[in-house]
Amino acid sequence: MILDRYLSGEVSRISPEAPVPVVEVKKNWIAPGGAGNVVNNLCSLGAQVIISGLIGKDYYGDKIKKILKAEGADVSGIFVDNNRPTILKTRIIARNQQVVRVDVETRKKIHDELICKIQKFINSKKNEIDAIILSDYGKGLITPEIIESAVKIKNEKNIPLVVDPKIEHFKYYKNITIMTPNKKEASEGSGLAITDERSLYKVGKTIKKELNLEALLITRSEEGMTLFEDDCIFNIPTEATEVYDVTGAGDTVVSVLTLCLSCGCDFKSSAVLANIAAGEVVKELGTTTIKPNQLINLVKNYKYKAIVKL
Repeated sequence: MILDRYLSGEVSRISPEAPVPVVEVKKNWIAPGGAGNVVNNLCSLGAQVIISGLIGKDYYGDKIKKILKAEGADVSGIFVDNNRPTILKTRIIARNQQVVRVDVETRKKIHDELICKIQKFINSKKNEIDAIILSDYGKGLITPEIIESAVKIKNEKNIPLVVDPKIEHFKYYKNITIMTPNKKEASEGSGLAITDERSLYKVGKTIKKELNLEALLITRSEEGMTLFEDDCIFNIPTEATEVYDVTGAGDTVVSVLTLCLSCGCDFKSSAVLANIAAGEVVKELGTTTIKPNQLINLVKNYKYKAIVKL
C-alpha cells in the first residue's frame, strides 16, 4: 500500500543554498496511492471492494486504512509489516508542474509469513468476489505464489483476473484473463523494441501467446490503446483533450476495465469505457477518480471515433 502526499505552491525565487527553486506551499493533501488508488476508483464507481496488501506500523499506514474504510472498502486484508515503513510518495508541485518526487520505502524481501497470510486471506474470500485485480508496483508483494493462488481462484470461480504489471515480473503472469501494460512496459517485458505499429502488433501477439492470456490491452498515452483479443487487434483512439497529470491514469484503466468485465461486458466494450474514463482523470492534478454519472455523461457525448479492427 502507498500513501501519496502532495505539496502544491508557487515558485518566486531560487534558493541561495543551491541552484534549486524554492516552493512556497499554499496547500497540501494526501490520498491513497498504488493499489489504494485502484480501490478509490472502484469505490467511486459503486463497487464493493476487498483489499489485501501491506502497510507499516506507523501513522501513514493507519491513514491509508482509515481513508479506504471511509470509502466503503473492506480493509481486513491489510496486514502490518513491522520490518518496513508504509511507502510514502511526496510530490512537490509548482504551478501545476511536478518539481520533484520524494519516496520513502524499503525494498528488502517481504517475509514468507506475510505472503502466506495474504494467500490465506485471498482464499478465504474467494466465494465473495466477482473479479480479482493484481496491482503490481514492484514492491515485493506480487510473487509467483500470490499469482498462482489468484489464477487458481480465477479458474475455479470462472471470474476475470486482471493484472497491472511490472516488467520484471512478466514471466509470472501466465494464464490470467487480461494484462494492461503501457507501451514501454510491453516493450521491455517482451524484450522486443516497439518502433512503429507493426512492431507494436508483433509485441502484443508475442506477449499474449507466450503468457497464454485471454486478452491484452497495451496503453499508449496520447495514441490511445490497443486491444489484442483472439486473432483480432483493435486500435482505440485517446479521449483526452487536455492532459495535466497522468498520475494514476493506469489505475483508472484497470479499475474500469475490471469492473466492466465483472459485470459481463466483453473485452472491447470494457476497454473503450476504460479509455473514456482515463481520458477524463488526466485532466485533474494528482490521483483522482471518476463518478458513475460523470462516466455516463461522457458515454452519452462519446464521439464514436473510429475503432480500427485489424
